[in-house]
Amino acid sequence: MRRRTPPPPAPLPQRDGVDPVRVRLPAGGAWATVREHLVERLTGAGPGTVESMFAAGQVIGADGRAVPPDAPYRPGTYVWFHREPPAEVPVPFPVEVVYRDEHIVVADKPHFLATTPRGSHVAQTALARLRHELGLPTLTAAHRLDRLTAGLVLFTVRPEERGAYQNLFRDRRVRKEYEAVAPYDPALALPRTVRSRIVKERGVPAAREIPGEPNAETRVELAGHRAGLGRYRLVPATGQTHQLRVHLAALGVPILGDPLYPEVTGPVPAGDFRRPLQLLARRLEFTDPVTGTRHAFSSGRRLSAWTSYADWSGESLPHG
Repeated sequence: MRRRTPPPPAPLPQRDGVDPVRVRLPAGGAWATVREHLVERLTGAGPGTVESMFAAGQVIGADGRAVPPDAPYRPGTYVWFHREPPAEVPVPFPVEVVYRDEHIVVADKPHFLATTPRGSHVAQTALARLRHELGLPTLTAAHRLDRLTAGLVLFTVRPEERGAYQNLFRDRRVRKEYEAVAPYDPALALPRTVRSRIVKERGVPAAREIPGEPNAETRVELAGHRAGLGRYRLVPATGQTHQLRVHLAALGVPILGDPLYPEVTGPVPAGDFRRPLQLLARRLEFTDPVTGTRHAFSSGRRLSAWTSYADWSGESLPHG
């Protein structure tokens, strides 16, 4: 099997921790120039945007030079450029570094901050911030946490080692422990292991359970309860999208602050940092595949609905 030739290195530096966009010109098109292709490809950029990028010399070829507007189209070649970043509301909480060595960075991510650039979240992501703050342009994420979930995330420093750390998660050689605050149900028998089949369709906000062979497994334990609230310890054996949120909602104890489960109540408005989802990636344990060191990390964050329900909700504690 013929190995694919890797793309050339980017001729543009990162901007605020965000990589430039790389475009490989595909075969089979009828475009006469690179500009014509990008105008068609970047339809969401707005009228005149691509032309302005060419006029300003912002479309760069592999040789590091600006691509002229009349440059002929050659399939298989690459161009790079920086997109104008979307308007983002700053997330006013820091990303804490729990551990750092020459191979990895373990960060304690706050609620509301995406792990990696995606969609409307670009500069306001843990990855972009850490690249900029730590001066590590090659930093990449070995896995992801939902934007609304806080807690521990593992990043890799060296691109050539990223696969080894990603394989830890693929092969289930990482022990992850989460904490959640949700309603307390004295009739719910715990501890228990929840298994189900979860599917997440592109463009649909919420995942759902369907009949079939289970692909999601979570150990659920009760760590404490008071005044109608439960503090739950969650140990997932798998990593399906929204798995913990789906499983607790299915048990009848949806996580406090969840805008999707058990019912979709709409997206959290940008800039609304009240009532964060009460889900925290509390612990991360694994044997380093590069150094052989056994690591065990703990988040320093606390779930505010448990420490002070009134501060989290603006209301007095429920009773029950």
